[in-house]
Amino acid sequence: MSSFAIDVPEALLARVRAGDGAAFEQIYRCFERPVFTLAIRIAGDRDGATDVLQETMLKVFTRIGDFRGHRDGSGTPFWGWLRQIAVNEALMRLRSQRRHEHALEPEDEHLVDERIPPPPAAADAAALGRALAQLPAPTRSVLWLYHAEGYTHEEIAALMQRSTSFSKSQLARGGRRLRQLLEPEQAHA
Repeated sequence: MSSFAIDVPEALLARVRAGDGAAFEQIYRCFERPVFTLAIRIAGDRDGATDVLQETMLKVFTRIGDFRGHRDGSGTPFWGWLRQIAVNEALMRLRSQRRHEHALEPEDEHLVDERIPPPPAAADAAALGRALAQLPAPTRSVLWLYHAEGYTHEEIAALMQRSTSFSKSQLARGGRRLRQLLEPEQAHA
């Protein structure tokens, strides 16, 4: 389940649409941590993540009227709409940095099974954070979007304006590199 999966009452959304600053503050506080976490995993640094958080929340505030919701039981929940804005902002920042050329090279279509669980050291959030920070931004983004946010390869490819095989190869090679980075820490634990 995504860390964004926070139920927001329709009454609170109506107050935000009406320009109620206190209501928007509640929304901001509810989603500040999930947006920042996603942004730091994609952007790779606190300053970039802070920028993504601010841009995301600004867009949410200015575009809240565009959100139609799932009043009739269909459509996207508010948290899904907000998450999509955050992902788009983080990826736009990534694209603007022109760091795609530093991605791990694509590999054969015979990729490692992506259902293999992460290494046991992944339970140590600090070690995982340090290891993720060492990966190229596009690779880290694919790993995060796939494993933490539950996006499919097709969705990641569309978001990153790349091919599905790019997503698959980044996931496979990034996963192997992540295991290598975590193994020395695992041996010392």
